Amino acid sequence: MARARQERAEITRQSILDGAAIAFDRFGFGAASLSDVVKHAGVTKGALYFHFQSKEALARTLMDEQFQVSEGVPAIEEPGLQTVIDLTHQMAHGLRSSVRIRAAIRLVLEFGSFTNPDPTPYNTWIDTAFGCLKPAQDRGDVLPSLDLYDLSTFLVGSFTGIQVTSHVRTGRGDLHTRIVDLWNFLLPGIVPADRLPRFDPAGSPACRAELGLTTTPDSVAVAVG
Repeated sequence: MARARQERAEITRQSILDGAAIAFDRFGFGAASLSDVVKHAGVTKGALYFHFQSKEALARTLMDEQFQVSEGVPAIEEPGLQTVIDLTHQMAHGLRSSVRIRAAIRLVLEFGSFTNPDPTPYNTWIDTAFGCLKPAQDRGDVLPSLDLYDLSTFLVGSFTGIQVTSHVRTGRGDLHTRIVDLWNFLLPGIVPADRLPRFDPAGSPACRAELGLTTTPDSVAVAVG
């Protein structure tokens, strides 16, 4: 009996998060109301307040949804530069296919841009990228002269700008293509020329298969000069 109640409670909690994601994705944090959340979740306000004390608590929980994309990184035996490339495509796929990821990123942008900005989500992604790039540099896949924290910060900022621009221009329809562009421009400047063929800006074969992506003929970065 207790287990059944717990399962019902979790189903209700997930329904609330789904409803909140729809509301925040459509209206943003400021304009979305708890009535919108209840409407899309199909629950009562009492049920909502049982699980979440406020709209901000809902938003904070949803903001953490984005990190599901990177939850498998600690289990990777040898993370590296291709891991980071794959993460950008996995996040792009999440933005295109999951309303929770879209809501999470919209909330991060709103919470990080206005009054009392919160840098925590950005710092978390920077740390994740750094944790993959450090062993890559140790193996000689990234130029030894580069400051990896600066590079990680640049990558997170670049991805943020690219996905916003893609959202405004094409509804994120070209997001994977724009990410391939990012890596094609970037890789020759951070990877020794003889190691460039090891990395695919379009994602590793396993990543492309998982996300249903196709490889473009010009997806491989080449050294300039």
